[in-house]
Amino acid sequence: MIQNLLSWLQSQGLSDPLAPILTTAAAVLVVAILAVIVNFIARNIILRVLSALIQRSSVTWDDEFVSNKVLARLSHLAPAFVIHLLAPTALQLYPSLVSAVRTMVLVYLVIVGLSVFSGTMNAFLAIYERFPISRRVPLKIFVQVLKVVIFCLGGVFILASLIGKSPLVFFSGLGAFTAVLILVFKDTILGFVAGIQIMANNLVQRGDWIEMPKYGVDGDVIDVSLTTVKVQNWDKTIAAVPTYSLISDSFRNWRGMSESGGRRIKRSIALDMTSVKLCDEEMIDRFKGFAHIKGYIEERVAEVDKWNKEHNVDMKVLVNGRRLTNLGTFRAYVLAYLRNHPQIHQDMTLLVRHLAPSAQGLPIEFYVFSKDQAWANYESIQADIVDHLLAVIPLFDLRVFQTPSGSDLSHLAEGFAGARQP
Repeated sequence: MIQNLLSWLQSQGLSDPLAPILTTAAAVLVVAILAVIVNFIARNIILRVLSALIQRSSVTWDDEFVSNKVLARLSHLAPAFVIHLLAPTALQLYPSLVSAVRTMVLVYLVIVGLSVFSGTMNAFLAIYERFPISRRVPLKIFVQVLKVVIFCLGGVFILASLIGKSPLVFFSGLGAFTAVLILVFKDTILGFVAGIQIMANNLVQRGDWIEMPKYGVDGDVIDVSLTTVKVQNWDKTIAAVPTYSLISDSFRNWRGMSESGGRRIKRSIALDMTSVKLCDEEMIDRFKGFAHIKGYIEERVAEVDKWNKEHNVDMKVLVNGRRLTNLGTFRAYVLAYLRNHPQIHQDMTLLVRHLAPSAQGLPIEFYVFSKDQAWANYESIQADIVDHLLAVIPLFDLRVFQTPSGSDLSHLAEGFAGARQP
């Protein structure tokens, strides 16, 4: 075709120097027009039809290939193939240009191929993350490592094509650059090793609540990648933590709490030790009116009376024999109250105990688990329990201990001033 066009131009009287140039220019123009037409058909007809068919299909996983633009990237191959196939014909009068054009087209095809590969991997990863197993076995780290390897191989192939050397030349000299590569890809290598350990030991999953005070992290894991772990803190800020730090540093994962079905409540109330005393008859009669401990009081009183009678104890003196105390009765009330609380998990640890007495009084601690793990509901349950206990403590003739405040001291000063007045 080129020779026929050249002969026709020469027959029209064109000089020999101009005829080859115009012939080649016409052929290149035809190839360019064909490439544009093929690109238009691929992008505006074939691509739209395939996208419409995929979106209308009953399955949903194939939509990921559209959203990740896999088909759109594939359409870029069509004009490149046209140029690659027709360039030798269009430039046959200039053989030196054919090699250069084919090299550039080959580089372009490699770049497009890498782009298609990246989009395909993203689509497969998005499909995989739809399944529950993706939380326990995250593949994003391995996909990213595979991308790095393929991109590096693609880069080597592009360089080899541009300089006209075999790719093996680059790989043969790779040993000399090993130290440099290790330094450049240090975070990638550490992240890959950490990813394997995280997956093997099931340390972190998407959706886990983790705490890392060193990095100011306290929230839900939203992404685990090759180099970083993204955490959405409770204040809605996003923190990025190096993946390897989950292996090298300590962190707290609250997944065990979530899977257990309960959330721990551990609080203590300090009591004034000077308010602790033995119970007399009037106090015992009053305590019998408390529904939660009525059975406990009757049982304990019967047990104590039996023991005192068997040992002929003189009950006229309070210190003799066995007696109930207001503090012990209060502990029994707290335990019974928690055992009857509808939001407290009865199948998990539930105890009320003394902590070591100190200058701040005698702490009474309750250690239980709430059924509701939601933060707001958990705090509400915890607050309701503390509110109730603070309100009933005076009914047991006990006092809460707290450090004197400014108002306490001002009342004391007013009392002294009133006492001095005649």
